[in-house]
Amino acid sequence: MKLSTFKEKLEGLSQLVFTLPNGHQVPAHFHVTEVGQVTKHFIDCGGTVRLERVVNFQLWEAGDFDHRLAPQKLKSIIALSEDKLSMVDAEIEVEYQSETIGKYGIEFNGTGFDLVAKNTNCLASDKCGIPVEKQKVALADVGLKSSACCTPGGGCC
Repeated sequence: MKLSTFKEKLEGLSQLVFTLPNGHQVPAHFHVTEVGQVTKHFIDCGGTVRLERVVNFQLWEAGDFDHRLAPQKLKSIIALSEDKLSMVDAEIEVEYQSETIGKYGIEFNGTGFDLVAKNTNCLASDKCGIPVEKQKVALADVGLKSSACCTPGGGCC
């Protein structure tokens, strides 16, 4: 989700709820300790130079159980960040502490935000020799979806 879409979704909310991929919610007393723009300039394994930008939110929880961040307060933090950092309207990446710092994508679920798992991937699979994954077919299903001429008794053999 891009930053502009996130800000639009904040408009209709009375509270902020972030749900982790395992279904657990980030505790309601979380803080947003960082809003920023992260630029990654790198070369992939195929030799292509790449430049990626994301808007980064870091969620953190402390022992202050009475803390609640209102949607409008988060909007004002974002506005300040956009002004001071000249942020672009990029995809949002959310950092949240698990065994290590987890990085998540974000989606709106109608009432709050789901943090969605991100995965690594080869960006140059066509250049580094990774074979295309073959479709797995159960032998019991072979011939069931084909035309009548290629089934037992179909007359093609």
